[in-house]
Amino acid sequence: MTTVATLGIDLAKNVFQLHGVDSDGQTVLRKRVIRDQLGAVLANLPPCVIGMETCGGAHHFARVAQKFGHTARLMSAQYVKPYVKSQKNDCADAEAICEAVGRPNMRFVPVKTPAQQDVLAIHRVRAQLMKWRTMLTNQARGLAAERGLVAPQGCAGFRTALPRWLENAEMTAVLSELLTDLRERLGELDDRIRQLDAQIERAVHADERAKRLLAVEGIGPLTASALTAALGDPASFKNGRHVSAWLGLVPRQDSSGGKPRLLGLSKRGDRYLRTLLIHGARSAIMRCATKADARSRWLQDLRARAGVNKAACPLANKNARIAWAMLARGQSYRAPI
Repeated sequence: MTTVATLGIDLAKNVFQLHGVDSDGQTVLRKRVIRDQLGAVLANLPPCVIGMETCGGAHHFARVAQKFGHTARLMSAQYVKPYVKSQKNDCADAEAICEAVGRPNMRFVPVKTPAQQDVLAIHRVRAQLMKWRTMLTNQARGLAAERGLVAPQGCAGFRTALPRWLENAEMTAVLSELLTDLRERLGELDDRIRQLDAQIERAVHADERAKRLLAVEGIGPLTASALTAALGDPASFKNGRHVSAWLGLVPRQDSSGGKPRLLGLSKRGDRYLRTLLIHGARSAIMRCATKADARSRWLQDLRARAGVNKAACPLANKNARIAWAMLARGQSYRAPI
C-alpha cells in the first residue's frame, strides 16, 4: 500500500472526512470516520503531515495527531476556501485542506496547549459576564426611563442612581421589586468578575513572560495574560509586523496599477485581543500629557493631529510588536528616554 504523506481532515461534530495523498500528490486515501474512530485511524498511519481548519475542537485533534507522531498544522478557513475545486461537500473540503496544507507559503495557526486554552477560557467567560452585566444595566435603565428616571453614563453612574430610583415616588411596588432583583443579579456578576480578575492577575504574576509585559505602558494584566496565551510560541511569527497584521491592527489595502491605497484597520483576527490592546493604548494616551520621553512626545503629537481614538490604533500596533519582540527574545522592556 502506498504511504500517506499528507492528510487533510474535514472536522465536524461526529463525522470526519479524510483525504490523503502520497509524496507524488496522488490520492491514496478517501475515508469517512466517526469521532470515536479518528484516534485509531491516526494511530495506524505512518507519521505524516496532517492539515485541519481552525474550528471547534481543532486544537484538541491537532494534539491527538501530534501524540501519534504526526505533524499537525491548522489553517484559517478563509485560506483553504480557494482550493475547493467545485461544489462544497465533505470530500471536496477534505481534498482542499490536503492541497492547502502542502502549499509552501501557507499561513498556519499555532497549536495551543491545554494551559493556554485554560487561560483564554477564563478571558472568554469574563467577557461573557461583562456582556451580561451591560445587558442587565441597559434593561434597568430602559425600565426606569419609562418613569422619567435617568442615570449618568457608565456603571458607576448607574449604581449611584439606582438607590435613588427605588426611593422615588414614581416607583411602583412591581417595578421596585424588579429593579431590586436586577441589582442583586448585578452584584453577583460583579463578584464573579472580580474573582476572575484576581485569578488572571495571579496567573500573570506567576508567569515570568507575562509579568515582563506589564512594564509596557498600555499593557495591563488582562492584555498580558491574553497576549501570552494567544501568541503561544512567538517563533510561529516571522516578526512583530506579522503579529500586528494577525491581530488586524494594520491598514487594509486596495492598491492597483502601482498606486498604493491604504484604508482603515483590517480588523482581522482576534477581536477580543485587539480590543484589549486598543483600550490599553487609549489609557496610555490619556496619561502621556505630563511626560517628556520620546514615546510620550510622539503620542502627544499624534493625539493633537488625529485625536485620542485614531492615535490609539498606532500605539496598539506598536505595543503588539513590542510584546512579540519581548516574548520572542526573552528580553525586558527598555523604556524610551
